[in-house]
Amino acid sequence: MSLKMITAENAPEALGPYSHAVVAGGFAFVSGQIPIDPKTNTIVEGIEAQTRQSLENCVAILKSCGATIKDVVKAGIFISDMNNFGAINEVYGEYFNEHKPARACVEVARLPKDVMVEIEMIAYIGE
Repeated sequence: MSLKMITAENAPEALGPYSHAVVAGGFAFVSGQIPIDPKTNTIVEGIEAQTRQSLENCVAILKSCGATIKDVVKAGIFISDMNNFGAINEVYGEYFNEHKPARACVEVARLPKDVMVEIEMIAYIGE
């Protein structure tokens, strides 16, 4: 099986030694995305805006893999405060309304740059 490392042009630069995504075995594994606006390189404010930006960053990376949001089979959401679960779900539902991939959502002690949300995805893109 071959691996293809993906760097997306319209996503924020990786904060460490990792790829935006790795394509392997017909799947695209999108690294966790935090709410950095790739145009300004700044973190957006507010839980709804942070959720939306994290999702938009994932969408940009999916596109670089030849995928769309409708190809996502699994998402992982990491949040700094479970009290934000409802607001995150509301924005998430705008992206995944009819298409509902498997998902996990966990509260964590801390996220990079002290953001409130980080989202990762796995999409099926075919062999």
